[in-house]
Amino acid sequence: MFSFAHHHKGLCIDFGTQAILLALLGPDAPGLVVEELKEFGVADRQGLAAYLKTIAADASSGYVQGRCAIYPDRRLVRRHTIEPERYNDSTYLPELVAQQGRLEPDNYVIQIVNADDGGAYDPARAGAHEVLLCGLPAPDVEQAQDELLKLGFYPEQLEIGTVAVLGALSHYLRFQQMKSPVLLLELGLEFTGSYIVGPEGVDASKPLSTGIAAMIPVVQKELGLKDEAAARRLFYSNTFDFTSMGNALIKKLLKELQASIGLYEIQSGKTLGGVCTTQLPPALGWLGNNLAAALGVAPFSLDLPPWLDSLGIHLAAGVRATPPDERWLGLFSLLLDHSHAVAAPTTNRAG
Repeated sequence: MFSFAHHHKGLCIDFGTQAILLALLGPDAPGLVVEELKEFGVADRQGLAAYLKTIAADASSGYVQGRCAIYPDRRLVRRHTIEPERYNDSTYLPELVAQQGRLEPDNYVIQIVNADDGGAYDPARAGAHEVLLCGLPAPDVEQAQDELLKLGFYPEQLEIGTVAVLGALSHYLRFQQMKSPVLLLELGLEFTGSYIVGPEGVDASKPLSTGIAAMIPVVQKELGLKDEAAARRLFYSNTFDFTSMGNALIKKLLKELQASIGLYEIQSGKTLGGVCTTQLPPALGWLGNNLAAALGVAPFSLDLPPWLDSLGIHLAAGVRATPPDERWLGLFSLLLDHSHAVAAPTTNRAG
């Protein structure tokens, strides 16, 4: 799982779009013990660097080592029906990437994994048609690595956070023996990642062209504020109840969601069992509830402790994840070792 020496502590960082979440790990025997959970604002690089220095104080390299999940705007995570007979054609993969819209295939580092279990795609596997195209532009990878090194963190493993979360959520559904799929939403500033995840993997994906930024002008208009900057500060401040104007704020996003969900339910015959939002700060937690209500679906809440215990992941005494738990799914997905799972088949995290 982790290769840290017994006297070292490891670190996992979920470098999200709205918050930076960290887990400080104890010696990896037996199981895995989380000794501390920390949260930093996404802009608080100085605070994060200072914290990392305290951990690396006795390290000769000056760096803290560990795993890191990142969520760059240009990340590619799409479910696709692949043509196995064309897989070894040198032109096929670039074509697939280009089809995703405004992407430069030669610039992307791509990995193809199975949509059901997250394992590496094998065209020789019987019935292997449904996959996830996962990738990042090479310059984005280099930029992320450089930034982490400047902060004092050496990434032993760098993952697309979305891919890790998809695998973790599917595994959680199996653990809870849930049958209905869940809508996972990653609300970014300019766009929203929409994924339908079931106990047997990722059923559907759809990039939506609307994000949080589109809600700011609505806030300004509804409240009669002088400019968008004032609206943005109020929106993120957690000092005003936006619930009453929630439908106006999500109107554009809701329209896109209803279209994609309706098509999925008609084609699959399945009905959504919940809506899960993982990239919202606490001040915007109400957005997930509003979206779920507007879609006629219950908000999806995770009960992390029993699931983590089944995986051999334990929180030290006094360590608690601040609610809502779904915000921490990306971080804990970095700690997964499915070989320790109870009441769930052995699989790899998607990615």
